[in-house]
Order: sequence, then C-alpha cells, then structure tokens
Amino acid sequence: MTGLGVRCPGAGLIGLLFFAASLSAQDLDPRAYAHVPVNGTFLVAGFALSHGGVVTDPAIPVTDINATVETPSLGVARSFSLFGKTAQAFGALPYSWAQVSGQVLEEARSITRAGVSDMRLRLSVLVRGAPAASALEIAKAPRRTILGTSLTVVAPTGQFFPDRLINLGTNRWAFKPEFAVSHPMGQKWLVDVYAGVWLFTTNGSFYPGSSVRTQAPMGAFQAHVSYNFQRQLWAAFDATYYVGGRTTLNGLLNDDRQSNTRVGGTLVLPVGRRHSIKLAVARGAIIRFGANFTTFSVGWQTGWVPRPAPTR
Repeated sequence: MTGLGVRCPGAGLIGLLFFAASLSAQDLDPRAYAHVPVNGTFLVAGFALSHGGVVTDPAIPVTDINATVETPSLGVARSFSLFGKTAQAFGALPYSWAQVSGQVLEEARSITRAGVSDMRLRLSVLVRGAPAASALEIAKAPRRTILGTSLTVVAPTGQFFPDRLINLGTNRWAFKPEFAVSHPMGQKWLVDVYAGVWLFTTNGSFYPGSSVRTQAPMGAFQAHVSYNFQRQLWAAFDATYYVGGRTTLNGLLNDDRQSNTRVGGTLVLPVGRRHSIKLAVARGAIIRFGANFTTFSVGWQTGWVPRPAPTR
C-alpha cells in the first residue's frame, strides 16, 4: 500500500528523516579549511547514494522505516581576499530521488519522492596561518597550523508539501557557525578538528499544514586525520558527532534528542593538473535516534586559478 503516514506522535520523526540524512551526508568534510589560491573558481559535481533505517521511539506506531536516497548535486566556489585573509564562498543545489518504506500499525506502507532539495551556501575565512596568496606563493610557503571559521546556510528551496509527512525540503532556514583548526604533522599528515552548532528557524506549516514545528540547536563536531601519498593524492579517516536538536510540535516536546556518531573514509585522486575525483563512504557508528544511513558518494572537481605574471 502506498502512503506512509501517521498523525502527530510520529510527525516529528518522519519530518526529521531527510533533514538528518542530508546533514549526515554533507557534514563529513575533510580539508574544508585548506589554503587555496585567491581569485580561483571551482566547479564541483557530485552524486551520493544513502540507504538505511531510522532508530525510532518505541512508543511511536511507525516501525521498520527504511529509505534509499539518491542525490546528484552541482556547486560552484570562488576564493578571494578578505582583509588580507583567504576566504571562499560556495553554493550547491542538490536534486533527490527518495524511496521510503515502513510499517504503520503493522501495515506496510511505501512512498516515493523526487525533486529539488534545500540549497546549501557557505562562507569560510582562514583567520590565521593562511594569508591571501597566489598558487606559487602557497607552494613555496611552509606548512602552518590554520585557524578558520565559517557560516553555512541551508535555504528552504527544497520540495515541500504541507499536507504530506515525507518531504525533500524542510520549509525552514538552518544556520551553522563553525570554528576549525587544521594542524599539519610533518610533511604527510594533517589533523582537522571542527566545532559548530546548527540553529533552526520555525516551520509554521508542518503536517497537516497548520502545525508549528521547532527544533532546538544541535551541536556538530568533526575530526579528520588525512595522509598525503603525493601531491593532490590523499586519503582521510573521518568522524562526526552531533547532539541535541530536540523538536516540538505545536508546543509539545518530542522525545527525539539526537546523540549520534558517524565515521567514514575519503580518497581524493588527481586527474591531470586541474581535475580531481573524490570518493567517500560514511556510516552510523552509534545512532541513538534518527537516520542510521550508510552513504557512498563520488565527486568531481575542476578549478581555474590565475597564472603567475611573467617575471621581467
């Protein structure tokens, strides 16, 4: 039978499904604060496949929830100098196909969605250890510890139907300020640590269209250890922990606080001088509530940076 639905007790859970999956898929990002040449333009295309279940409250009459989400995306980034610091602006728009199945009061239900997901925007600044520089200047500079900060914004551009529980969009804004430390160890190793917090606006037209859904702030922490095999060829072990994010529906507090850990790995392969391919896998290690997905992703990146002026 089609139509996966249940009223208020399960609404907070189902509405959380795709948002939690999307955050988990995009928030294992090693070398997000790398020192790049200014005035460069970078084009990124990717595809992610996520599959798994959802850890639910035993009191909710929705069980055995499983989903498969396929998400191609296209993004563009631009690096520039901001008061002498290296800065970068990035934007990406994903499109998703999702198939969801589950048991509602012991009756099998399933549903399919396809459409645009929420747009993701990010502004980062390397505040210490990575001044604005050209590619040649970066190549000659010694490796230093970098301190960085960023603001990520998730805009409500995704497909959203107020009268449906399963949606690709969240119908609310989300903001994540973050602070990062990137520390080189010798010539081959790099350790990245990030700490941020997700802040959410209110969804005033949650299912069945007139409900008000809020979500408490959610802490997000990442750690990455990567190794350079050669120039532009590297691999990383990735881990993230996110906690909080309890929701309310029409003023009633849901028992859905998250305290989850995900781990994964990343491999980046150079293709010629300007291109690279990124392969990544991530899965839930400790999932107390929410989406327990395994995600496989592949990405392609190319860039254009100014050539150094000829010397006279």
